[in-house]
Amino acid sequence: MVLAAKQTLSAKIGFSNPLSRRNPSSSLRRSPLSASFPSTAIPKRAVLAVSKPLHLSPMRSKSPARCEAYEADKSEPQPIDESAETKPEAAKKLKIGIYFATWWALNVVFNIYNKKVLNAYPYPWLTSTLSLAAGSLMMLISWAVGIVETPKTDIDFWKTLFPVAVAHTIGHVAATVSMSKVAVSFTHIIKSGEPAFSVLVSRFLLGETFPTSVYLSLIPIIGGCALSALTELNFNMIGFMGAMISNLAFVFRNIFSKKGMKGKSVSGMNYYACLSMLSLLILTPFAIAVEGPQMWVDGWQKALSDIGPQFVWWVVAQSVFYHLYNQVSYMSLDQISPLTFSVGNTMKRISVIVSSIIIFRTPVQPVNALGAAIAILGTFLYSQAKL
Repeated sequence: MVLAAKQTLSAKIGFSNPLSRRNPSSSLRRSPLSASFPSTAIPKRAVLAVSKPLHLSPMRSKSPARCEAYEADKSEPQPIDESAETKPEAAKKLKIGIYFATWWALNVVFNIYNKKVLNAYPYPWLTSTLSLAAGSLMMLISWAVGIVETPKTDIDFWKTLFPVAVAHTIGHVAATVSMSKVAVSFTHIIKSGEPAFSVLVSRFLLGETFPTSVYLSLIPIIGGCALSALTELNFNMIGFMGAMISNLAFVFRNIFSKKGMKGKSVSGMNYYACLSMLSLLILTPFAIAVEGPQMWVDGWQKALSDIGPQFVWWVVAQSVFYHLYNQVSYMSLDQISPLTFSVGNTMKRISVIVSSIIIFRTPVQPVNALGAAIAILGTFLYSQAKL
């Protein structure tokens, strides 16, 4: 019955007999349809090539000799352009790279001016407070004039932000205290261990697991940064403990920030602005209690007499650049994991150490260059381990 239907259809539309081939179904799908249509002007058959495949409908019980045909709606699938798929990923990597480069450059400028200010004005609690105040003022002006869209927040947002602000305040003050007691290089040697803190906290508190190669890649990163600043070692217990406390506090800050930013409409830039304002409220009463206005006034007058009016510029610069480098780092944190952020922090310390050697005229030893090379190698090994 099916054979009769196919023969009848062939006779009506005039295409070659599919039974003459071994695989008729394959022929109908893969070969173009050759059909002839009668014409009064042309006695011979005119062959029309149809590019789309022919599909036969199922047989109907009431009319066994009837068969219907229709054209496929879609042609054969086109090959996927793999290069087009990789473009968004390449653009994302380039964006993160620009963030990192800007972050590192701004951080170098901040550290240089911060150290200059602390050498002339050893009041780290006030210096930390001024940094947060400058950033808060900059963002309030940006919101007021419409440069940056004002974030929409609620009470739940500020509740989530509070532990982040506490960790940020502790880490900020501890790092500044450390910087006031020891050399820039020594502070960053200790703070280069932040990726190790990040791995441990992420593993035991967040339940994240990492392959053995990730743990091993952290060794040359930490060791290389330590070697690059070995000639500047100047141990001081207060400076050492300040850097260690700052490490732990900033790891918690980064992790809490990443969790707090999930599902929130507040961007990284506005998120850090809100964080600065809340940290300023937390820090101000403690700064007044620890140091006090009288100490600040006396120290300010002495710094002006020793340094001159340019001391005011130093204070303004370290405050502004502190906010800018942290703002860019939070924009980076939108795109990366806390561990990658900590590794970026470690590589940033190399640029800070090198710049401090140049600015403060620290004698350079071959071990400095060796340490930088080892740290860069460790970062490469880490990136390969995360693939």
